Parts: sequence; C-alpha cells; structure tokens
Amino acid sequence: MPRSRIVTAALPARVGRHAGLAYCLWLPESPPHGGVVILHGAGSCKESHHDFARVVLAAGFAAVTFDQRGHGESDGPMDARALTDVVEITSLLRSAAGDPKLPVALRGSSMGGYMAIIAARDAGARAVVAICPAPGEGLVRGVRAGTYDFDVDTDMFEAFLTSHDLFEAVKALRVPILLLHAEGDEQVPVEHSRELAASASSPTSRLIALPGGHHRSIQHDEEMQAVSLRFIQRSLK
Repeated sequence: MPRSRIVTAALPARVGRHAGLAYCLWLPESPPHGGVVILHGAGSCKESHHDFARVVLAAGFAAVTFDQRGHGESDGPMDARALTDVVEITSLLRSAAGDPKLPVALRGSSMGGYMAIIAARDAGARAVVAICPAPGEGLVRGVRAGTYDFDVDTDMFEAFLTSHDLFEAVKALRVPILLLHAEGDEQVPVEHSRELAASASSPTSRLIALPGGHHRSIQHDEEMQAVSLRFIQRSLK
C-alpha cells in the first residue's frame, strides 16, 4: 500500500477581539522578521486569507487577519472608522510581537487593497501589496446601490470614501507598492491598476498584470503569493 502522511495546517497563535474587531494572530516561534496585516475584500472575512497568513508565517513573519466592520464577527457596520481600524490592528500586531517598531507590510484584496493603500501612511507600513484594488468611486456606487452583502452605514462610509482619494494616496506613498491584477477581472478593470502604478513615487514599486483570471483569482494563486512574499521580504529587510 502507498505510504501516506497527515499534514496539519498551522493554526493562529491567538484568536480574539480588539477594539471591537475579531482577529486571528499568527506568530513564529522565533522573533519575527516583520509583520503583515492582511485585509479582506467586500463581503469576505478573515478566514478567507488564512492561506497567505500561513505563507508568511512559514517565512518567519508575524501576521494578522481580521474582520473589517460589517463583516464576520466584528462589531458594528462598516463606516468612517475603517482607516483607524487598520491602524489599531497594526498596533496590535506590533504589540503581540513585542516590538513597537516592527516593520510591517499591508496586503489587501479588492476593497482591502483600497484600504491597504489608504491606511499605509497612518499605520506606518513599510510596504503595500494591493490585489485588484477597488476604486473609491466603485465602492461608492456599490454602497449606494446596496449591492454589497455586508452591514454598512451608507452615509458614513460614503463620506469616508469620498474624502480619501486612492490616486493621491499612491502619489503620497514613500514606500514600495506591489500591484497585482488579473487582466480578466470582470469587476475592476486592469487599467485601474496600470494608472495607479504610473502614479507611484517609489522606484521599487511594480505592477504585475496576469493574463486571464478573474477578480478573485490572484488572491490564492500560490505563485503570486510567493511573489508577494519575496516583495515583502525585500521591502522590510
């Protein structure tokens, strides 16, 4: 009979709540090389990105996934606290790692990509990975139309979105940004990321546009996860 072995996936070191936000925290056995805050997209949840948390954990990084408000187990609707929440979770990661100056990267998909770019400066991030980042105006249209399957304070979240311009945020970033986008994305055209890449000020920023695919295909692509990890390693070194 063929030999078989059982592989147990790494589990979070801690599952808890902070400032009303449900999170899963991943800590390596040795002091981490850095940290990664992982931001999910609209209608998703923290568990959807445990695969990437395990990737960075295996490379010696700490990681945290959390439910943005209106999603999963976090308190309250999605509203104007969105940016502050990313800063709070980033501080939590640094505190848990025992290093208030821990170099951190933000990695987000779709709405999470938008939030990673917008929050990078306030969170003190040293790098950003944005996967098919949603445009603010697209998020506004979705909120107005009620097309999103999550709890949202429409007026407050729309006010937040209209007051934070994605292109201005990219231009103001002084840290490298990696943009990943599927050319077959049916929700956010790849041209959006091409225009963002043209606005980036850091010389080490880059865009990778993959043929085909769809809006969610890159998030869990093992090759692109490896590319993201190498980008984070270089940026936080």
